[in-house]
Amino acid sequence: MTPEEKLASLGHSLPVVGKPLFSYVPFRRDGNTVYISGQVPRLPDGSVIKGKVGEEMDVEGARKAAELCALHLLAVAKVAAGSLEKVEMLKVFGMVNATPSFGEQPKVIDACSNLLVEVLGENGRHARSAVGMGSLPSNVPVEIEAVFRILP
Repeated sequence: MTPEEKLASLGHSLPVVGKPLFSYVPFRRDGNTVYISGQVPRLPDGSVIKGKVGEEMDVEGARKAAELCALHLLAVAKVAAGSLEKVEMLKVFGMVNATPSFGEQPKVIDACSNLLVEVLGENGRHARSAVGMGSLPSNVPVEIEAVFRILP
């Protein structure tokens, strides 16, 4: 089963890679290594999911937002590599907009990690950081960036 078929079997489809709103690019390539800019939980209409975790949003809501970020990471990776079959995730850096006392950042970012592994199999396994932030742009609950390798 191809990664796209796995996505469909999970009830997902890749979002369209939009044009950045500010002065950056969706990804940069250095040889076979690709750095993906931070992805936020953007909905098909262009709006974003908002809320501070532990205050306006619970862990489950934040996990859904992190899963949406994973779909955006996969969409950018497909554009950069030409096919998800050529993608091997190396590193994920997840930022959670949370209250100072919130300590379940790994649980939130796991939703992204789990989807990457479900779709890419062993090529989706990666090193990872999951950290809390006092705020994120547009008050989104999560922002996630990634580094991957393009396989031959």
